[in-house]
Amino acid sequence: MKHIQAVIFSVLTIIFNLSAQQIPVDGIAAIVGDRIVLMSDVNNMVIQYALQKRIDISKNPQLYNQLSKQFLQNLIDEKLLLIQAEEDTIEADEDQVEQAVKQQLDYLIQQVGSEEKLVEYYRAPIPIIKKEMRKQIANQMKIQQLRQKHFGQITITRKEVEAFYQQFRDSLPRVEASVDISHILMEVKPSEASARKALEKIKRIKAMLDKGADFAQLAMQYSEDPGSKDRGGDLGFVERGTLVKEFEEVAFQLKPGEISDIVRTQFGYHIIQLLERRGERIHVRHILIQLQPTPEDEKRTYEQLVNIRQQILDGKATFEEMALKYSDDPNVEKDKGHLGVFRVNSLQIPQFKAVIDTLKEGAISMPVRTQFGYHIIRLNKRIAPHTLSLETDWDQIEQMALEYKRNKLFTEWLGKLRQEIPIEIKMQL
Repeated sequence: MKHIQAVIFSVLTIIFNLSAQQIPVDGIAAIVGDRIVLMSDVNNMVIQYALQKRIDISKNPQLYNQLSKQFLQNLIDEKLLLIQAEEDTIEADEDQVEQAVKQQLDYLIQQVGSEEKLVEYYRAPIPIIKKEMRKQIANQMKIQQLRQKHFGQITITRKEVEAFYQQFRDSLPRVEASVDISHILMEVKPSEASARKALEKIKRIKAMLDKGADFAQLAMQYSEDPGSKDRGGDLGFVERGTLVKEFEEVAFQLKPGEISDIVRTQFGYHIIQLLERRGERIHVRHILIQLQPTPEDEKRTYEQLVNIRQQILDGKATFEEMALKYSDDPNVEKDKGHLGVFRVNSLQIPQFKAVIDTLKEGAISMPVRTQFGYHIIRLNKRIAPHTLSLETDWDQIEQMALEYKRNKLFTEWLGKLRQEIPIEIKMQL
């Protein structure tokens, strides 16, 4: 869940050209080492912030300038950290990036209602949306690893915790009504029967191509990629690292005009045609038949979780054992299904709040459907509203003190990077 929350939060920071017609976007805003920050990068962050806050930025040039300066500094810091990450040979795990992209894309689609609406909203095809997501997520992961490498091993003494509490006790937040919860997540995955059905469909399309049928016409007729379907499956020019691994491995091996065999990725079955190659950039189009879970797949997943829940209630296995064995949460190996403590009124997933309100301490819910799949949720503990104290909230205060110490050291370190790496600001406000 911590991973899922990070994904949800990062949705708010994805950079897209949404409606920047009234704000100039060309030019270099800053040069950091050997990397550049584009004016469009700054503008996009300002626009995204304005959209979130529902501010008409075009009518407030003073606020635009203020936000531009703030976000420019944020982007400079990001470039500094990415330069250091490269020096430390830190790379983002491709599988984790792809998983996060999938979760983020699923969340966005769920929010707007469909892939078609997402494409319309961002004025960009799905591959371009995913490209921006992949870049942003990979950068975030590199920076997280960098912080962990340099500051993850820092500890804090009891004396430091007590000093932190004495210094900030009057400004520490009041603890709202909270819950400590665990879950087991099962994604709804297509059955073999569903996969066979999709495979049979794309085999029929491949047979038509082999007989000389027009690729673009078949894409417009049959492809299930809403971002490229109306353009005959055209994805435009893409660079390495833009598309999923299985797709790229095949696409970059094709010769201009050549059509691939059937390729399976996490999104379904593809047929790919290479149109043009320019160095490490290729112009491709594809036909996609998605792997869609059926109502039977939904039912099977639900019933499996019902059975898991009953085994736990019957004492045949612990919640943690079943989480390790069955949960699809990527953090399960570390937390064994324990999500942590959350303020009741701040739970990000409405289905969680609805079911938790009905549970007693120690109870396990029936399966609950969210955009991520089906969950069974255990309410470990309810925490009443109260003022933080060392006697009752030591762990929470200790964590706050540790984060304060780490952030302070991180800020000092970032200041040193600013002195060591040349920064030239070009943007005039």
